[in-house]
Amino acid sequence: MQFSVQYVKHQFKKPKVIIITAILLALAIWFALCLPSPLFNSPTSYVIDDDAGQLLGASIAADGQWRFPYNDSVPEKFKQCIIAFEDKRFLHHPGFDALAFSRAIRQNIRTGRVTSGGSTLTMQVMRLATRHKRTVLNKIGEIFMALRLELGYSKNEILAMYASNAPFGSNVIGLDAASWRYFGRGPDKLSWGEMAALAVLPNSPSLVHPGKNRLTLLKKRNLLLNRLYKQGIIDSTTAKLAEFEPVPDKPVALPQLAPHLLQRFKADSRNRPQALTRITTTIKTNLQQQVAGIIEQHHQALKGNDINNIAAIVLDVETGATLAYAGNIAHRDAPEMESDVDVINAPRSPGSTLKPLLYASMLHDGLILPNSLIPDVPTQISGYHPENFDLSYDGAVPAANALSRSLNVPAVKMLQQYKYERFYDMLKKAGVTTLKQPADHYGLSLILGGGENTLWELAGMYAGMARVVNHYHKYGGKYDATDYNPPVYKLPGKEEPMLEKNGLLDAGSLYYTLQAMEEVMRPGEEMLWQQFSSTQRIAWKTGTSFGFRDGWAIGITPKYVVGVWVGNTDGEGRPGLTGINTAAPALFEIFRLLPATRDWFAMPTGEMVKISICKQSGYRAGQYCNDTEEQLVPKTGLKAPACPWHRLVHLSPDEKYQVTGNCELPESIVNKSWFVLPPSIEYYYKAKNYQYHVLPPFKPGCGDADYGNPMELIYPKENAKIYVPLEADGKRGRVVFNAAHRQPGIKIFWHLDDKYAGETTAFHQVALNPSAGKHKLTLVDASGNTLSAYFEVLDKNKK
Repeated sequence: MQFSVQYVKHQFKKPKVIIITAILLALAIWFALCLPSPLFNSPTSYVIDDDAGQLLGASIAADGQWRFPYNDSVPEKFKQCIIAFEDKRFLHHPGFDALAFSRAIRQNIRTGRVTSGGSTLTMQVMRLATRHKRTVLNKIGEIFMALRLELGYSKNEILAMYASNAPFGSNVIGLDAASWRYFGRGPDKLSWGEMAALAVLPNSPSLVHPGKNRLTLLKKRNLLLNRLYKQGIIDSTTAKLAEFEPVPDKPVALPQLAPHLLQRFKADSRNRPQALTRITTTIKTNLQQQVAGIIEQHHQALKGNDINNIAAIVLDVETGATLAYAGNIAHRDAPEMESDVDVINAPRSPGSTLKPLLYASMLHDGLILPNSLIPDVPTQISGYHPENFDLSYDGAVPAANALSRSLNVPAVKMLQQYKYERFYDMLKKAGVTTLKQPADHYGLSLILGGGENTLWELAGMYAGMARVVNHYHKYGGKYDATDYNPPVYKLPGKEEPMLEKNGLLDAGSLYYTLQAMEEVMRPGEEMLWQQFSSTQRIAWKTGTSFGFRDGWAIGITPKYVVGVWVGNTDGEGRPGLTGINTAAPALFEIFRLLPATRDWFAMPTGEMVKISICKQSGYRAGQYCNDTEEQLVPKTGLKAPACPWHRLVHLSPDEKYQVTGNCELPESIVNKSWFVLPPSIEYYYKAKNYQYHVLPPFKPGCGDADYGNPMELIYPKENAKIYVPLEADGKRGRVVFNAAHRQPGIKIFWHLDDKYAGETTAFHQVALNPSAGKHKLTLVDASGNTLSAYFEVLDKNKK
């Protein structure tokens, strides 16, 4: 043993041995590291498939090639065809076929030119990977690299590399792209004749080109079919029938069933380095095509009013999966339509579509009950003057009714109470990312579309609302914070819910919100919508942005969310462009495509408590509420305010007058509970609610009692800033001031800056033309009650 060690040491002292050993070691290292890393680094096409793996769309790669991403699945027909045509001993050789190589050399010597390269499929994979020129030295390198490739990869993997990277003529690379470009189908659906035609293309793609040299292609294809028959891979009948199949003439267009989703996928992938460029989406092709057909049909009707664009999305509530994604109409031949714009992902003014979230938030915080009366009177807050769509007022409306009718003034009143800063934060937590400015930038206009949202995020938020209610019983009354998440078009891995005791919005508040949204009046002919609503229960909300620029409709069932946007991508407003007229009809047509069910959200009774409610005000019953009912409300309703509008009044025995102890014997006074609204609310409320009874006047001789001022200014409010436009003659116009009084028929004397301006009886409105600047308005009624307010008229010429 000692002799052997000494002998080896002696041998290594010889320069020749050292050199040879070093060379062998270097070759061994080169052999181990000779493969490129990665093997293929060419840009690939972005490709999206539907939920069943069928092609929805693809885009050309960055280098101008149709090159689909690597596919590890190779159809058996292609495997048989390519092995029979290119490398019949592929499954048995180690990457280099000495017999084929020597035969190629003999053929080339005999003909005096290169007619055969003798390369195996493995060697061809290495040539495709390295893109080396065809020289003797490079050929030798390919042999060694092929041997190394065989050591690290299976035959199926090598075949998949070849199928994904071989040239198929023109700018088509890879079997998947070739199959769709030449036959309009995936490779798994090709016949023997079609697959054989593709198998012969990589051998000489520049010569055998679909559309050119078709006879050469046909001859090669048929020779391959004959070889398959002789090898027993196909029978004679199959071979003969396949020979009658035509070879491809010219490339065909790839499917473009979801072009805007493909556009979104490309953008998302660019933001994630090393992201895959092919995915299986959650899109259902049949539904996608039907939704695209519906929005195209409505586009044809709307474009007569120069309304050019429409988008729609369908989500699965449970998973948040996108089932249909129609980002716009598909009119590539009409650039003025801007159909390439993906409106689903475009920030737009959401109109009234955020009102349900405010309603749910106020229920969640115990600020209101489902039917608490909300003021609906002319309002001016720090110069902001919201108006209802129909320019009318109800005085006060139940909160649920205000939501179902989408009244603006009650919504602003609610946000004023809730605080826009809190609502801004809540929207952020619910998934809104498009509010780029601070809360103060939007103020109270946030509830009427003063911010920007996308159809993608709005649909996701509504799906989250439905998901929370659906999961309440499933999670034993607990909440999963991830129930509020943006939609997905590729299902993520299954994750266990992170359950918490409290949620962003409790299930009871969300349940009542969905109930209110179901009661919206449907558009269209009454009987038609009644017939439709009998097949499916839908909670839905519409929205219209300022200037009639955007029409929205969002609908929810326990299983699906549908969102529709209508408008012009350039922001041009059009008369009649409202959510109810333009987007809602398309919304309900899309719902008709979905499985019809009368299932509804299960009431989360564990999140509710039964309390006594004042029937007239909708508030928690107070001391003087005598007409009450027991009602389930969210638990937070326990801290909701008691009814502020019932009070005990003292009446004469015939109940025709209010009295005091100064004008009526105490034992004769009738004490009665009375529903009394503030004068400005009462002014509008009594006109639409016949059951409302105004307070009787005081009995003569009792007027010295102080029961508060019976007058209230409706417009302008204290410290209001108003603008009075100039008329055509350049003079400042007149502005109508409005007041309310509890006592019918009483006179009110109006004074502007302590100067008499007129008097009114019954309807207390007066038109005045105050100059620019600050003013004082004073009202005195016939009983001597006085009311004053300061306001400012803005000067248009001053900034």
